[in-house]
Amino acid sequence: METAISVRNLTKTYASGEAAVHAVSGVDLDAHGGQVVMLMGPSGSGKTTLLSIMGCILRATSGSVRIHGREVSGLKERELPRIRLAHLGFIFQGFNLFPALTAGENVEYVGLLKGLHRREARQRAHALFEQVGLADKYNMSPADLSGGQKQRVAIARALAGDPDIILADEPTAALDSHSGHHVMEMLVTLAHKRGRAVVIVTHDNRILEFADRIIKIEDGKILDD
Repeated sequence: METAISVRNLTKTYASGEAAVHAVSGVDLDAHGGQVVMLMGPSGSGKTTLLSIMGCILRATSGSVRIHGREVSGLKERELPRIRLAHLGFIFQGFNLFPALTAGENVEYVGLLKGLHRREARQRAHALFEQVGLADKYNMSPADLSGGQKQRVAIARALAGDPDIILADEPTAALDSHSGHHVMEMLVTLAHKRGRAVVIVTHDNRILEFADRIIKIEDGKILDD
């Protein structure tokens, strides 16, 4: 399997001296195409920090991050959006939808950024809304959606750019069992049939059956893989 993301000796420290908090401490991890990896651990264990560094959203204090073999940890800030757009789909726990856009426009926007014509971007967005069970919510404002509906829009948006790496922070936390299983089936299909790398931070024991690997993290360190 191709290594999609590789991190080596990764650290993230907040503050310094006696006040220093080591959110990530010496982590080595590879995520491969075709595989669903779940990161588990107690709150404050460093899971989301690690995921954010892998997604080029947060900078590490030290260590290496490679995406398809390219070192990205030392890139300038202005270079990172291009890396994210080319390779990454990020599902945020807080949804991070644009409130001034409709639900559908939130998803269309990613296709436009990828260079699709507006009609093609809209067609892709409509297809994704069908997949996540929100076909009738396309023109609604995010403010008028429930938490679970916002999460499914966020998932559709993450997939709109057809990323080869999908990073998801608690993607099923706001969903009922049926919706959560449907979303996981989508992500597993992307991994197993289309060779995507999927990395998921979760506390949701209901979805563990979908994992190819479960990595346990505590105090910023990998305890078990």
